[in-house]
Amino acid sequence: MSISSIAFSNEIRKAVLKMVFEANASHIGGALSMTDLLAVLYSEILNINPKNPLDESRDRFLLSKGHACTGLYAALALKGFFDLKELDSYSKNGSMLLSHTNHKAPGVELSTGSLGHALPVACGIALAAKRKNKAFKTYCLLSDGELDEGSNWEAILFAPQHRLNNLIAIVDYNKIQSFGLVKEVLDLDPLNRKFESFNWNVIEIDGHNHDQIFEAFGKAKANLIKPSVIIAHTVKGKGVDFMENKLLWHYKSPSLEQYRQALEQLNSQ
Repeated sequence: MSISSIAFSNEIRKAVLKMVFEANASHIGGALSMTDLLAVLYSEILNINPKNPLDESRDRFLLSKGHACTGLYAALALKGFFDLKELDSYSKNGSMLLSHTNHKAPGVELSTGSLGHALPVACGIALAAKRKNKAFKTYCLLSDGELDEGSNWEAILFAPQHRLNNLIAIVDYNKIQSFGLVKEVLDLDPLNRKFESFNWNVIEIDGHNHDQIFEAFGKAKANLIKPSVIIAHTVKGKGVDFMENKLLWHYKSPSLEQYRQALEQLNSQ
């Protein structure tokens, strides 16, 4: 929405690149595809306090696609939930920053990695909030590939039944999952109509346009009847041209030459 969120997204991308390179890790493509969503959430939307990460009134954010945790860790460190130097320990023995999202890191609500778990948990949190008359919102960011999991569709049925208008799901719809194109593995389209038929408030956006992302969250928060889902059309590996829309970068770690090339691109943005 603002230049601050755009600059924030680029800082997240550079931190993700460094973590993945130094740890010889994977899943950079899916971390980069959701970076703009995280940047707007953490700079403009979420009611959170890095100095009091367990504040009862805080909004809850759950990253369901836990394999892309580098994006979340980077956002949290840059917002001051923990020291930026902790990012250097990513995926190393003894680190709290595990290779899938770890709730022991300040600001992380739920350990994730087994796909299809976070949205059901988010439903439970949202339902508890309504019953206790709590005003906070619950946000859950999912991958498109994990919508193959039946547990998600049980949650998608559950949320409208209980009028969870305090729940906002976000689908990082980058169209590539672990073994190929989503449409070839298990086609989700028309995804918008599927959610509509399950009685959700559906908002579709360009998941890299910060104005659209900001406006979508505003519309979702204003809905007083239904749970909302933001279907964010994204590009896997967004921000690094040789990673964009490439299945390979679901798994591959960049070489030193590729790291330098990617960093040069991000520094020029």
